[in-house]
Amino acid sequence: MNVDEILKKAKEQGASDAHFVSGLKPILRINRELITLEEYDVITDDDMWEIYDFFLKGNVEKDKSFREKKVLDCSEEFGDIRLRINVSYSGGVPVITTRLIRNELPKYEDLGVPDIVRRMTLQPQGLILVTGKTNSGKSTTLNALINYINENQNRKILTLESPVEYKHTSKKSVIIQKEVGAGGDMPAYSLGTKNSLREDCDILVIGEIRDKETLDAAIETAESGHLVLGTLHTKSCAETIDRMINFYEVRDQATIKYLIASLLKLVISQRLIKNKRGTLTLIPEVMVVDNIIAGIIRKDKLSVSEIEDAIQSSSGNGSIGAINALAQLYVDDVITLEQAKAQVEEKNIEILNRTIMQLRMKKEEMNNRMSSQSGF
Repeated sequence: MNVDEILKKAKEQGASDAHFVSGLKPILRINRELITLEEYDVITDDDMWEIYDFFLKGNVEKDKSFREKKVLDCSEEFGDIRLRINVSYSGGVPVITTRLIRNELPKYEDLGVPDIVRRMTLQPQGLILVTGKTNSGKSTTLNALINYINENQNRKILTLESPVEYKHTSKKSVIIQKEVGAGGDMPAYSLGTKNSLREDCDILVIGEIRDKETLDAAIETAESGHLVLGTLHTKSCAETIDRMINFYEVRDQATIKYLIASLLKLVISQRLIKNKRGTLTLIPEVMVVDNIIAGIIRKDKLSVSEIEDAIQSSSGNGSIGAINALAQLYVDDVITLEQAKAQVEEKNIEILNRTIMQLRMKKEEMNNRMSSQSGF
């Protein structure tokens, strides 16, 4: 099995992932579609162990970790791209998924991320979160923010990643990137976050906040006068708040609500959907934590729907509701109405329809105004 050749094909065809599974031919994911490489033989169990050896390149520590924990995340270089590699077991045989990461980051302006997110990185301290489900582009957005800070601000940036995806070169800022996990620079996110307080960094980037210990350390870092950027696997801004609070026991939740309300500055929840051209478009939901949102967070009983309503009605402060984002993309002829409706719960379809109507009216008014001015 010529893995080099398969990875080269994946790169040339713009694949986001390459899958190696015993009993199947190699598979690429291109614009969310799974494409089988029919010209290759079916992968055998022996092939999978050879592919496993190809990716580990004789690293004894990584091999030991995989044999003990039965799962491994690591990264490797492949020409001018990086590979994020996940290895697990199925029937006692490795299953390998590789994410292809181009070293050249897309421009921030081309991502479709609202500008308020970039502007919030000018905050001297606090917590900014990039959230979304798997394959929603969180890492790309986070690294685009890091690159923007690096080019425009004089800061020391420390990143904790599992694994390191984009390699940054220090420009106006000083950047130190640490890989978390077996064979990496730091055994765990929580330890790396705690140690950051001794490393005189201005900005801490946490690749994934996945447990209470890491969130505790992130909050402590933000309280100490640092700006902390991180990601969570949640599907909305409101769910992000709920997830953070539920890391803690009920007796501790009142305290943590107060801290979150005080330190959290912004959450962007994103998803990627296919547009009318068949490529992927970002759907952003942005929650700027103002006094209204902070007050909702501090309440004894957190209301997810109350947070969603506050986001939807707070466009003046930079917040963007998911329904507004979908409606705007439909009015701009980027996605179809069916694509927009597929992203919305049934109870919110009518709100989507009303929002589309309002945006259309605004667009028509603007076009009429411009036409009259041009005619004059």
